[in-house]
Amino acid sequence: MANDNRILFLLLLGFSLCVESGSKQGLSYKPKEVGIGVILDMSSPVGRWAKEYISMAVSDFYAANRSYRTKLNFTCKDSKNDVVLAASAALELMKDEEIHAIIGPQRSSQAKFITKLGVKAKIPIISFSATSSSLSTTHNPFFIRTALDDSSQVAAIATIVERFEWREVVLIYEDTEYGNGLIPYLTDAFQKIDTRVSYRSVIPPSPNTETKILRELHMIRARETRVLLVHMTASLGKQLFKLAKEVGMMSEPFVWIITCGLSTLLDPMGENVIDNSMQGVLGVRPYVPKKTNQRFQDFEKRWKNRMNNSEINIFGLWAYDTVWAIAKAVELVSTMNSTVLSQNISKNGTGQQLNSLRVSDSGPMILKALTSTQFKGISGTFHLKKGQLRAVDYEIINVVGKSEGVIGNWSAKNGKMVLNRPIIWPGGKKEPPKGWDIPAIPGYKLKIGVPYNGGFEEFLKIEWDSYNNPIFSGFSFDIFHAAKEKLPFNIDCDFIPFVNYRGNTKTMAGTYDQLLQEIQNKTFDAVQKNIWIFLKPLSWDLWLTTGVAFIVTGLIIWVLEHRTNMEFRGPPDQQLGTIFWFSFSTLVFAQRERLMNNWSRFVLIIWIFLVLVLTQSYTASLASLLTVQHLQPAVADVSELIRNNDSVGYQNNSYVRDFLIKQLNFNQSNVKSYSSPQEYDEALSKGSKKGGVDAIFDEIPYIKVFLAKYCYNKYVMAGPTYKSDGLGFAFPIGSPLVPYISRAILNVTQDYEKMQELEKKHFGDKTTCQNQSSTFSSDGPSLSVYSFGGLFIITGLASIGSCLIYLFKFHRKHWPTVNAINPESSIWSKVSQIAKHFDEKR
Repeated sequence: MANDNRILFLLLLGFSLCVESGSKQGLSYKPKEVGIGVILDMSSPVGRWAKEYISMAVSDFYAANRSYRTKLNFTCKDSKNDVVLAASAALELMKDEEIHAIIGPQRSSQAKFITKLGVKAKIPIISFSATSSSLSTTHNPFFIRTALDDSSQVAAIATIVERFEWREVVLIYEDTEYGNGLIPYLTDAFQKIDTRVSYRSVIPPSPNTETKILRELHMIRARETRVLLVHMTASLGKQLFKLAKEVGMMSEPFVWIITCGLSTLLDPMGENVIDNSMQGVLGVRPYVPKKTNQRFQDFEKRWKNRMNNSEINIFGLWAYDTVWAIAKAVELVSTMNSTVLSQNISKNGTGQQLNSLRVSDSGPMILKALTSTQFKGISGTFHLKKGQLRAVDYEIINVVGKSEGVIGNWSAKNGKMVLNRPIIWPGGKKEPPKGWDIPAIPGYKLKIGVPYNGGFEEFLKIEWDSYNNPIFSGFSFDIFHAAKEKLPFNIDCDFIPFVNYRGNTKTMAGTYDQLLQEIQNKTFDAVQKNIWIFLKPLSWDLWLTTGVAFIVTGLIIWVLEHRTNMEFRGPPDQQLGTIFWFSFSTLVFAQRERLMNNWSRFVLIIWIFLVLVLTQSYTASLASLLTVQHLQPAVADVSELIRNNDSVGYQNNSYVRDFLIKQLNFNQSNVKSYSSPQEYDEALSKGSKKGGVDAIFDEIPYIKVFLAKYCYNKYVMAGPTYKSDGLGFAFPIGSPLVPYISRAILNVTQDYEKMQELEKKHFGDKTTCQNQSSTFSSDGPSLSVYSFGGLFIITGLASIGSCLIYLFKFHRKHWPTVNAINPESSIWSKVSQIAKHFDEKR
């Protein structure tokens, strides 16, 4: 860290020349001095350090290149962190000093205007610290960035976010050219990995910055997202982290990630800030090859001796390499045209305000030479691509204790991140935070909207006590509570009925679609809803086991037939296709390959028996779901209802209404809404001709409840089933609660005893009409691996046993020969030889 004595020493230097004269020993001629302007902000640590780096760069370069005929002569100007003063300094250099290029300015906001002056004067503007992505080297032909564009770090940051599966990020950045320039690149990168920017906190650098920061921190703390990405300069970042510590945001479960603007300038922020306010912060910064670069190691020793053990800074390294690059480019121009550096300037006769601006003849040549200059600098390979430093790898740093440590790296070549050490997160934890949390506001509860439906109270029922407080019950309500109990954290919920109150009458305040709209309007955080899941004939583990068995059987048949059967030989891709084709074709008994080996025939007989049992069982299971077994409906199909202009019904406020009108093309006047099983029975009993309906369209669980209540051998569930989503709860898009709630609901529905308990509690033993509604019943359990466990064991033992016997015989026959030919060769060599024997046709 820089101490007060060193800072005082630097300030006393004033604005004298930035360079030291090189040694002239051994020179028989005086090198031609070439004027170079320098614009720095001497009030900033980067500016003060850059001056020292430039001075050392000049001394080192001409000590190493004594035969050069040119020598850079620097004239320094102080921008004092002001855009106008920076522009004024640039004009002064261009008009009054014979300069051929300008190093600087230091900040992106200053460079944006000065680059335009550079175009007019045809003088290269070369900045080692103006990194804003909004400052394009393509659109500014005389602007050279000898640093990395801010956007080059975006992929590394996105990789960190993707690695820990964070789905929301809050961006905190300063309202400057530098701060705003990176945001579009960050949002695009996060969008590619399905991560949403939930909030943007913009901090203006102004006198009341502290008040603004505190207000923003409180707003962020009131949100769910806990992954915070900070992009700002060191001076503003120092204030941010001190205040974040004060309000309790530098602890679990917060995640703080900083961009290069902060990670490369932790030293000037001070040990006090780092040790007390930045523990657990992650960051990215450009990789510098320190261990493999002897020049860097030598320079680091000299720098620390000169600057009282101050740490090396990447901007200083870029400034150092910039001087070397300019010196090489100037020498190259002098070699190609010895007079151009003397006949440098002429008056610019265009424009009234800039009529005294000089135009450089050498500037375009220096620019061209500079863009083609390549060498190994102390920061790494100096190589410009499209006017700026070529992208490099990034280090991943973690602030622990009084300094930052490198814990991993990100490769620009393959876009992958490798972590070599565990990350210490804010609060001292080593477990990765989940990236979100319930807002830390006393009394905060999730607002859950609950639809009110007077009928079908088995699913969801709302009653009001004598104090007009709602009481909730029902199958869906209990499922939600059971899922909430299985969450790895606690959440408090406030259930709010979606109801219109009209005196003593209560009705639902809109349709389900309107209820979902309330989530987008931030009225509710989630919504409870009733829908069903259609079960499949086979369970997923049986599907998976069967697929594996197909592949293994095909592979074993190939092993047994490969040496003797031409149909199992050929190029590798053909053999692979034969393996898959042969095994899967047995599903429909369509295999055409003849088998030559008796062991193969034995395996195939047992395998075909297993396939036969599986296919017959699947057919029977599927038929039980899709075949009408008893009652036949009075209406043949949906088209008959439409053709006869019959009326149909649906449950009030359901999405089914739009489905009937827009998808099935029913006349709107023939579509009627009902709210309860009693109303269903009454409407169906009347029929269309008496003001009722001839059919009810509803979700299967509601129809099953209706059939259980009103059987009488007159109603049947029939017609095609239109698939919809399963039982679920609606949350806002991108809500971090979704994956946790989904897993919790899955755990509840897979708990057979719990589901039986809830179904018996709310539906009772309603099996009176089960046979009538069995057309589309989905209550039966799927066929599982356990049902066919014996067959799979027999088939596996037969297949593996046959394969092992065959391989054992082959080994006994060929191993002695291989061992006799090469008795001293390694085991691996012998195995390779015997494998070649196996691949030969017998």
